[in-house]
This record gives sequence, C-alpha cells and structure tokens, in this order.
Amino acid sequence: MKYSENISIWKEKYNSDVKEWLKKSVSINMNKWRFNTIGWVQDVTIRNFQHSRGFTREEYNIVNLPYCHMLPFTESHQWEKHNNHYDILNSEWEDWCDYVSRTHVTEMSDDPNLIGYFYSDCPTWVHTRPVNEWRGPIFDPDFLNSKSGSKELSKLANHYYKTTYKSIKRYDKNHLILGDRYEATEKLPDEVVNAALPYIDILSFQDFKNPVANMLYWYKKTDMPVLLADSAKIKWDTLPGEISYNDGQWYSEILSDLQDNPGCVGFHLCGGYQRNRSRRYGLIDEQEIPDKKNLPKIIKANENNIKWVEDNSK
Repeated sequence: MKYSENISIWKEKYNSDVKEWLKKSVSINMNKWRFNTIGWVQDVTIRNFQHSRGFTREEYNIVNLPYCHMLPFTESHQWEKHNNHYDILNSEWEDWCDYVSRTHVTEMSDDPNLIGYFYSDCPTWVHTRPVNEWRGPIFDPDFLNSKSGSKELSKLANHYYKTTYKSIKRYDKNHLILGDRYEATEKLPDEVVNAALPYIDILSFQDFKNPVANMLYWYKKTDMPVLLADSAKIKWDTLPGEISYNDGQWYSEILSDLQDNPGCVGFHLCGGYQRNRSRRYGLIDEQEIPDKKNLPKIIKANENNIKWVEDNSK
C-alpha cells in the first residue's frame, strides 16, 4: 500500500494507519469472503525470503476473527537462509523459550479470539533446501541408520517439544498447541512426530502437492487431529511483473474433499491477502481490485463449508 502508484490510497483512505487498513479493508473483506480464521499472517517483503513481523494482539483484534499465532522459538524454516540452528540441548534454549512465551503468550493468553500457537514453519529436522544447505538439517539423517542415532534424535526432539510446551503452559493453560507446521512432502521421521505427540494438540502440515491424501495418512497413523496449515495451487516461481492467481476451483475441491477426513480440523489457504511486487500473489491487487475470477469460487466454497459444519453439528 506504499508504492508510489498507490500510496495516495494509503494516505487518504486509511490515514497512513495500519489499524485503519485492518478495520476498513482486511476485516471487511475476510468476512465478505466468508473466511472464519486467520492463520500465520507474516508476508514476504523481499523475494529472497524476508518476512514481515507477525500481528500484535491489538491488530488481530481489529480484524476480529479467530486466529493462530506463530511463536518464534526457532528460525529453522525450510525457506530461511540466514540463521544457524539453535543448540536445543544447551541450557540457554530453555531460557530462550521462556522469553518467547513471556513476550507473546502473556499478551494473548486471555484473548477469546486466540485458537492456539504454531512453532516453526516447515522446520528442517532432517532435510534442507538449496537456500540453506550451508547450515544442514537440525539432525543428520544419516545417523538414523543406527539405533544410537534414532535414540539421539528422539532425545533431541523430546527436549524441544517438552521445553516449548512447558514454556507456553507456564503462561497459558487454555489454548491449543498447534506445534510445528511440518512440510508433508519431505522426510519426517517417526522419532520427531512421536516426540511431539504428548506435547501438542494438533498435527499441522504444509502441503502443496497431495494434501488430501497426506492429511488422511497422518490422521490414520497417529489418531491425532490434523490441520492443513498451508496450501494453495499457485505458480510460485514468478518473474518480476508476473501475477500468480490463487486457483479458486482447486481450493473448492480440496476443501470439499477434506470434509471426508474425520480428523481434519481446518484448512489455511496460502497466498497472501494483498498482492505485492515481491510475493506477486494475493486475493486483491495493489489498487485493491479483487480477483474477480477466483474469489467467487473461494467464497462459494467457504459458504458450502459453513453449511456443512452447521448441518453436521445438529
């Protein structure tokens, strides 16, 4: 909203105030489009994976929808290329987790709109991406070929999830622990999942390839509720000036198919609210013109889902 071509809208319509923008644009449109939650609200600001800050409690409350908040315990995201991994077994890890929870959780713990807390976005437990091959995974997957390696990963993951859980519960005993948002299309060792299960309420996944089948697989495997926390059909590798539209028909079909999974509790659509020149995809453009082709399909799918929930709640 602050490019030279549209900053006049920002100044005149929203008085150069993000609170006014949230109230007059985001809140109105999210309700008009029949979405019922906000997931992770950071956005790409520079193409090479630089993200904006998350929302504050006040900003969430202006939108006035149920929300899930990410706690920055680690910077182990598969898209992150600048940070080393934390030494999870170091005593300072516990101090850090307590600091993160004191900073975020204490401000949100009594908010009736809060659903729960995410951790890392697609942590690289045993995989890497080209942008972060230099740092390696959190745990060397070659070590899993031995019993001692398997025990070591279980120990590491158990300490990670136990520490994060205890730090949150110290300040908030009432909201859901949504845990890491695993990349469903990469290797995810049983040692990591089994360590997480006692300390989370829902298994959360990102999946842009086969989300319906993978959500059913993990529900049947663990008997744990699952959340499709990040998915969309979008062209990702766009060029400067190119626009990538969120496929509304795909969204409608996936949302409908997920209703057949008794363990699936939700679906967070990826792609951004408003398009910028770095991310290049969003449901409205820089001039606040909606995606007239895909939004009607998304709205219809959301309305059908609301009716399905109501019908199955009777």
